[in-house]
Amino acid sequence: MRSPQGRWVIVATILGSGVAFLDGSVVNVALPAIGRDVGGDFSVLQWVLDAYLLTLSALLLLGGALGDRYGRRVVFNIGLVVFTLASLACGLAPTGGALIAARLVQGIGGALLIPGSLALINASIRREDRGRAVGTWAGLTGVSSAIGPFVGGWLVDAVSWRWVFYINVPLAALALLVTTRRVPESRNPDMSGKPDIAGAAAVTAGLAGTVYALIEVPVRGWNGVTAAAAVVGVACLVTFPVIESRKAEPLMPLSLFGSRQFAGANLVTFTVYSALSGALFLLSLQLQQTLGYDALQAGIATLPITIIMLLLSGRMGALAQRTGPRLPMTAGPLVCAAGLALMTLAVPGSTYPGGVLPGVGVFGLGLAITVAPLTSAVLGAVDEHHGGTASGVNNAVSRVAGLLAIAVLPLVAGLTHTGAGAPLGAGFGRAMLISSALCALGGVLAWFTIDRARRVENMPVPGLNHACQDPCTCAYRSGERRGSGPAVS
Repeated sequence: MRSPQGRWVIVATILGSGVAFLDGSVVNVALPAIGRDVGGDFSVLQWVLDAYLLTLSALLLLGGALGDRYGRRVVFNIGLVVFTLASLACGLAPTGGALIAARLVQGIGGALLIPGSLALINASIRREDRGRAVGTWAGLTGVSSAIGPFVGGWLVDAVSWRWVFYINVPLAALALLVTTRRVPESRNPDMSGKPDIAGAAAVTAGLAGTVYALIEVPVRGWNGVTAAAAVVGVACLVTFPVIESRKAEPLMPLSLFGSRQFAGANLVTFTVYSALSGALFLLSLQLQQTLGYDALQAGIATLPITIIMLLLSGRMGALAQRTGPRLPMTAGPLVCAAGLALMTLAVPGSTYPGGVLPGVGVFGLGLAITVAPLTSAVLGAVDEHHGGTASGVNNAVSRVAGLLAIAVLPLVAGLTHTGAGAPLGAGFGRAMLISSALCALGGVLAWFTIDRARRVENMPVPGLNHACQDPCTCAYRSGERRGSGPAVS
């Protein structure tokens, strides 16, 4: 960490991953402006988010494997180039279809870029400095996520929603320059054979077909295209575990799910992050399209969630270290459920302190209680050699949860026929209550699946970030706990 090369590695990874995390936290507040400009119905706004999440979640594990096999720096740089060009295309997109296509490519770049950040630190920084290095990375990239809604809202109001994507270009270009000149190459010499392309193709086609049907059937009805997408999607998702069971080096080792705690922690991840993604997507629309907030006000309105996470996550991780993750993982989702139920108060005529802040604050508290123990439970369920793979699987599960929630929640809540820019009406309250029930289910699952007595004394520095959609890490030096709490936007 004290060497010039070590500091440059930290700078490069903070810039690279910070761009991706910033993008993830600014787009929500820009959605109403995007809808007004490019036109289309509610499904266009769903696709603006889900197109990115689709390719990101499906290819995330493949991106990490490619870096280990062919060189972490080169794959990281390729991800930066793809992400930058796609961001430029997003900003220039003349129609909703062009924007969605660019977002698909942006997700591919993110899948190559995001896994490389911690992998480069893990490969380049000496073991005794890794905890401090990852803590620095988490703290500074957390800042990019925290300011994302504020920056995004200001850009939308002051200039244009297109600058939400343009802002990525200079930051990514600087990251590419630093990485190329200052970061050493590394790879895993033990990796052999071909990458699991078949598995990646199956999960990508499966998610794409399923999500397409979920979003488009309410708009277009059942026709040849939507029916074929549904059939192909379900068939590919069913085939995916079969493919993985026959691979020597699968993207998702099915043996990990033989642990009740690992399977349970990922189920909790799926329920909580489904609620998180779906609720924040709709809350941004509710604030602007129903309550009349401008983009900047909407961005600031949700900032307490990130602040609470930054302040309390480290303490919750320390608590879970003493008590085991079962209790906080049970209580946290239940608190999240209460916060989501309180968000139903955000209706026309309500004030921010009375209608929005109670739900946002309680929900942020629930996330702070949940996320660090969740990471501990995931990594505590596997041996040290599988820590990177386990955290990568957990990360992918959280992304898939967000992908499906954005497609399914509006459908179940009756919002799919809402016009662009129209108030959400009673469907918003139904959506919040459904999300609340999902979180409560996560708490129940945690109680029955997480080992109360489990302790994590030496948590490895993973090659992939954990379930959080933003910097999330609990880095541990060998024999000495050092870490920082996660940050979620």
